[in-house]
This record gives sequence, C-alpha cells and structure tokens, in this order.
Amino acid sequence: MCPEPGGIQEVAPGVYWLHMPMPFTLNRINLWLLRDGDDWTVVDTGLDLPASRLIWEQIFDGLMAGRRISRVIVTHMHPDHMGLAGWLVQRFGCELWMSRDEFLMGRNLVADTGREAPELAIRFYRAAGYDDEALDTYRRRFGDFGKLVAPLPESFRRLVDGETIEINGQYWQIVTGAGHSPEHVCLYCPTQKLLISGDQVLPRISPNVSVYPTEPHGDPLTEWLNSCHRLRAQLPADLLVLPAHQEPFTGLPTRMTQLIDSHERGLSRLYELLSEPRRAIDCFSALFARDIGSGERMLAIGETLAHLHCLLARRMISQRLDDDGRSWYLQRH
Repeated sequence: MCPEPGGIQEVAPGVYWLHMPMPFTLNRINLWLLRDGDDWTVVDTGLDLPASRLIWEQIFDGLMAGRRISRVIVTHMHPDHMGLAGWLVQRFGCELWMSRDEFLMGRNLVADTGREAPELAIRFYRAAGYDDEALDTYRRRFGDFGKLVAPLPESFRRLVDGETIEINGQYWQIVTGAGHSPEHVCLYCPTQKLLISGDQVLPRISPNVSVYPTEPHGDPLTEWLNSCHRLRAQLPADLLVLPAHQEPFTGLPTRMTQLIDSHERGLSRLYELLSEPRRAIDCFSALFARDIGSGERMLAIGETLAHLHCLLARRMISQRLDDDGRSWYLQRH
C-alpha cells in the first residue's frame, strides 16, 4: 500500500519509503530513507519547493529525530531527484554521492537559469518542426530546470558502476544505466534482495528517453535499450524493485522485456510511417496513443527524436535538412 502524501512506510528492515508529492501530472516521487548505524542515508530528495522542505522538516522532527543524515545519494540529475540535495548536504554537513556524468550535467543545466535560450537550441527545435509560437514558448521556459534545484555543493563523492558501498552493515552494489539520463545510478542489495531503481525501470510507465539540444546527435534510446538488456541479464529475478515513481514491484526480468519490446514495436511503427518524408513533429502518432498537448510537446519531441536517431544508427532511415532548416526523415532503400 502506498503511503499518503508526505507519509512513510517501512518496506524492508531499515528501508523506508517516503511519498513526496509533486505539482505535475506525474504527481509524486518515491524517496528512500535508509538507516545507517546511528545516522541515515537518503536516496533522492524531491523538488526544491516549500512544500517539500516542510515535509523534510517534519521527518527531521519525527522518524529522524536525534539522528543526522550522513550522506545524500542521488540516482540522477533531474530536479525531482536532485532538487533538495544541496539543501540537505548544507544542513547536515554531509557529502553528495552521485555518478560523475550526472553531477556535471546537473550543474551544467542549473547554470542555464537566467540565460536566454541559445540560438543552437532554437535551430534544434525548428529542425524538429516547431513553429514560431512553439519556439517563443520554449524561449520563455528556457532555464526552468534550475528553478526547482537548490544550489548544489561544489564537490561530490563519485559513484562508479560495480563498486560496493556499505549501508547499515549491508553491502549495496552500484549498477548504472543510461538513456533516461547520462549515468543513472541504481542500488542493488543482494542480502535484502532489493533494487532501488530510480527512473531506470518503472513498473507501469516507460522512462522518458529524449534527445536534447545539449547533445543534438545523441542516441539515448540505443543506450537505454542496451542498459535494459544488461540489467535483465545481470540482476536476479527475485528482487523487490523500489522505483522512483508508482509502487514497488517484483518480476524485474519480465518488466525489462516488456519495456524493450514496447520500444521495439514503437520503432517498427515509426519506420512504417516513414514511407513518406516526415519531420519529428509529424511522427507522434507512431509513438503516442493520445494527442500531445503543448505542455507535453518538448518531452514528446525529445522522445520522438530518440527513436529517429536509433533508426538512423541502425541505418534504416535517412535524414536531410531543407532550405528552411527543417529535418526530414525517410526510409532507406
């Protein structure tokens, strides 16, 4: 059973599930509080919002009363995971533990706050099919990432795939994936048969896998599919998976297969649609079962480009740029 917003539930000895509400369509994130001797280890932090800070203050006076947070582990750099990391680190004088790519990319994106949208990004979304109205909306929203992230510390403790750390006398292995974010950290505890999966694998939705202007030629879907294959082969089937969204679940290999197969079917539908030249914005019907509203357009464009770039990497389609700066995609023959 899911805790109420702001509520806490013990899911394994010394492992607590904190339900942190968010003001989005995806309206909550799961944070994980791990007893660590006389202290606590926190995995992910929530958005930097007054409501989130209030919930943390209640936890400091409640479950954590008399104990300190000794380290903050962040699975990846998205604001709902990293947003209050700097605040917690400063408050308790502890270290931030992240993978290198996540820390550096997070700092890079936070630094965009207050800047004007670069012309490179405008060209990127114009090529995908944005009209002038959509580009103006993008300009207004540029830099919003950092508005939900407290100032980050100047240093971090690096987490590396395959290393083992000790939490409360139990060994947890770092398992990294890619695609949803550059070097996403999952935590695997063999003795407790637990996997804290972050966004790398979710029970009923697929993590967003997108191409962004920061890496306009990236192929994150291939990275994500490769990660899914590797995690399915590497991890045992009897784990309780603790995801960042929705509820804990079992049956990891089955879920990984579902996710892989779903994206492969999407790639096949997209390939069929490209029997005629199309822009990225023309391809939503192949990948999404509902109409895409203006508030979802950026994520939908990013995900569509990820699928297009995967087909390009497989040499199944071609791409050309027209005189107006629009990218067109077509089956290769």
